[in-house]
Amino acid sequence: MEREQSYFKSALSDYVYEAAGGGAVRHLADAGYTVAQIMERLDYPVPFARVQKTVWEHFLDKKILLAEEPGSGKQAERACFVKEYGKYGRVRFRRVSAGDGKDEIICWDVHVYKKETDGALAPYLKEKCGENGEEASYVSCDFALCDRALLQCLDGRQREYIEGLPWERKTVWHRLDARMRGIAVNLYEHGGYQADCYFINRKEKILLGRGGEKK
Repeated sequence: MEREQSYFKSALSDYVYEAAGGGAVRHLADAGYTVAQIMERLDYPVPFARVQKTVWEHFLDKKILLAEEPGSGKQAERACFVKEYGKYGRVRFRRVSAGDGKDEIICWDVHVYKKETDGALAPYLKEKCGENGEEASYVSCDFALCDRALLQCLDGRQREYIEGLPWERKTVWHRLDARMRGIAVNLYEHGGYQADCYFINRKEKILLGRGGEKK
């Protein structure tokens, strides 16, 4: 009975949170706001950790973040909640699938990035994303495992974005959008940074920071 009551309280809390503004948190995240910026814009008190969790799960649902390596065939189907209005305007949330969960196993064409032959990293990554399509471009991230001093080279908003997400203590993969390209370039140019970039449509994997670059 106690377990059932605990489950009910948790479900009720989730429902109230969703009704009060869980959708607003996701909307602001989609608009590019960091977790700290989202906190400033909420009209009601919500724990920082809860906003972090909402943003993280939303990014997983939208495949902005991947929990498994691209092209490994291990991407699992995820679910999200859709708001619906019933009779008399009553609100309910329905669990639906967020994608088919399919992930093609890819045999990658691997290339080690070298500045002297590939040019400056920023335009190089931008061109690769343009050729491949940004939504199918990813970079590996292990920010929960790396030396936090590495982040000091980032500008304020970049660092705020990284520090606002609840990174798991393992490698995850973030879509290589303009913000993440900027972060990767800053980290690379200050040295000591290694990451793998995946361009799924072109089946290309680019290794950063593997040595031999002339800067």
